[in-house]
Parts: sequence; C-alpha cells; structure tokens
Amino acid sequence: MSGERLKAAVLPVALLVALEIGARLSPIQSDALAPPSAVAIALAEAFVDGSILVATRDTLASAFAGLLAGSTVGLAFGIALGIVKPFDRLMEVTIESLRPIPSIALLPIALIALGFGYRMEILIVGFACVWPILILSRAAVGSIEPRLIEVSRALRMSTADRVRKIIIPAALPRIFLAFRLAAGIALIVAVTVEIAINPIGLGAGIMTAQQALRPDLMLAYLLWIGVIGYALNSGLVVAQKHLFGPAAFAGEMR
Repeated sequence: MSGERLKAAVLPVALLVALEIGARLSPIQSDALAPPSAVAIALAEAFVDGSILVATRDTLASAFAGLLAGSTVGLAFGIALGIVKPFDRLMEVTIESLRPIPSIALLPIALIALGFGYRMEILIVGFACVWPILILSRAAVGSIEPRLIEVSRALRMSTADRVRKIIIPAALPRIFLAFRLAAGIALIVAVTVEIAINPIGLGAGIMTAQQALRPDLMLAYLLWIGVIGYALNSGLVVAQKHLFGPAAFAGEMR
C-alpha cells in the first residue's frame, strides 16, 4: 500500500517542481500565479497571524449548520416520500421543479431577507444539501426488502416504530453516503457564497488576497480549502467503513 501511495505522489511532486522552476524563470511577474514555495510561505504566515484560522471557523460553522439543517429536512422528506407513495407522486413535480435551481441563484432573495452574515449563508447551504439527502434517502427507503415491511405490519408496529426499528436501520448505509456527498456540497457552496457576496470566511479571504494583488496568499487559501475538503471526505470514508463495512461502498462501485 505504501508503494502505491508513493507512486501516486510522483505526479503531484513533479508538477510542483515544474511550477516552481517555471515561475522562477519566467521574465513576467503574474498577478494570478505564484511559485509553490511562495504559496507555502504565505500559508504559514496566515496560520501565524491567525487569519486563516478565523476564516476557517466562519466557513465551517456555516457549512456544518447548513448541512445539519438541509440533512434534517431532506431526510424527513425522503423517508416520507419513500413510505407514502401517493405523497411521492403528489410532490414529484414540485421536487423536480425546485431541484434544478442553483443554490447560488437564491443569493438575491436571501440577501434581501436576511442580510449579510451566517444566516444567509446557512440558508443557501441548507438548500443545496437538501436534495442529495432527499433523493438518496427516498431511493434507499424504496429499495428496502418488502418482506421487512410485511413483517412490521404483521407485528402491528406503529408507523413511528416501523421507521425507527426497520426503515432507518435498513436504509442507513445509503443515507450516510448521501450525507457524505452533501458534506462536500456544503463546503463548496459555503465558499462560493463567500466569494460571491458574503464578507466572511475562506471565500472572503480569497477575494481580499486577490484585491491586494497577493496571488501567493490567494492560492494558499485555495490550497487550504482543498486540504479541508480532503480531510472531511477522508474522515467520513473512515467512519462509513467503520460503521457499515465494505458493503457500504458496494453502490459506489457500480
């Protein structure tokens, strides 16, 4: 395994070396690019003065709050749609009409209603996170073995007990996969909102660095966002494997 990781690191390292050499030998100073060494120094300086830590806190607070809100709404509707088929048919047009709307398109409405700050960003992130949770949880509930539902009816379980004891445990692996996808979406949307309009977080840090003609700092922020996204996904993959085993990834291999 270590040999495979070493081979996988060859291309990124070679690319960094090529970028460093190209940036140092270029006769024209770019306002958009910087040598990798300068990016690393800028990232270290941002950690020393604490600016990137404050920005990270703001972005993750909005992303996780929006993820929690969107996941709660999406899971509730997904389970309801998966259980009650008439409700699913009734809501189909509404869902398919709202789902294609880009979350960023809500910026003007959210800004008028809530102004700048966390609430506006959380609303937009939540809207973006609803759909993967809703669609995959609805599909997960719909694919549950029918005999399990028949057994619950034979045992005269209430709807709440059926959801709690049979439906959620059976659908949980796919619901967790939906949560993992939504977590990545939450981070992307949060940073995008901050770049577009909200003056907090990592996205605002990117824009501030760009306006100050600091490509090294701008790229340092981008690099740090990539590290956060990779760490978040890796942590959720480990949790998914620990909780559900290899079977949890069967749907991703198809």
